[in-house]
Amino acid sequence: MAQSMFPGFPKEGLDFFRSLVRNNRREWFQPRKHIFEAQLKEPMRRLVMEINREMLRFAPEYVTDPDKAIYRIYRDTRFSKDKTPYKDHIAASFHRKSADAHGEAGFYFAVSHKEVAVGGGVYMPAPETLQAIRRHLAVHSAEFRKLIRGRKLRELLGEMQGEQLTRPPKGYAADHPAADLVRYKQFLFYIELPPELATTNELRPAIVGRFRAMTPFLDFLNAPFKHQRKPLVPNWK
Repeated sequence: MAQSMFPGFPKEGLDFFRSLVRNNRREWFQPRKHIFEAQLKEPMRRLVMEINREMLRFAPEYVTDPDKAIYRIYRDTRFSKDKTPYKDHIAASFHRKSADAHGEAGFYFAVSHKEVAVGGGVYMPAPETLQAIRRHLAVHSAEFRKLIRGRKLRELLGEMQGEQLTRPPKGYAADHPAADLVRYKQFLFYIELPPELATTNELRPAIVGRFRAMTPFLDFLNAPFKHQRKPLVPNWK
């Protein structure tokens, strides 16, 4: 893979997260918001743009506007016991252009002072989405097993992960060929890499290589929803 144009995040960006963990309150963050913008958000936007350009070669349907891909730094504390207002990482996700993209499989990565996280799959599918995936698995279980056992995928991301039921869901017998697969409520590949990677020009290739390896896996999970596809019209620059 060609050397990345993205040089990595500034060390000051990771230092900002270390300080934020100790000072996670608005009074500390607001006077330093310009540091977050310059040392983390702007580099993240540039990185997402470079990843988008790479994905045009192998996963064009998942190209995402950076403004939509990058998550806000502000935490949603409404239903959380942890009321600290800010996240201690910066993250982005890439989803297929569809009627309900965020219910389908997508790519994800996050950068913090603790690790670089890379993953992809279906994390919190709606009931009807999960049912459609299970129906697809029931018919194509052999193809799916071959995908998740792929050498490159396992080398780069390990084994498939996800919460599971204790027994097959209603409608699937215990001896069904896909009984073990339809028990899954989530379908994920996820790995945490050393935080030092974030400040080097190896960061972008490390993410892109794993996204490329996961693409057939995501395409399989999204196959039941192909009819919902929208035309790809990149609006990022």
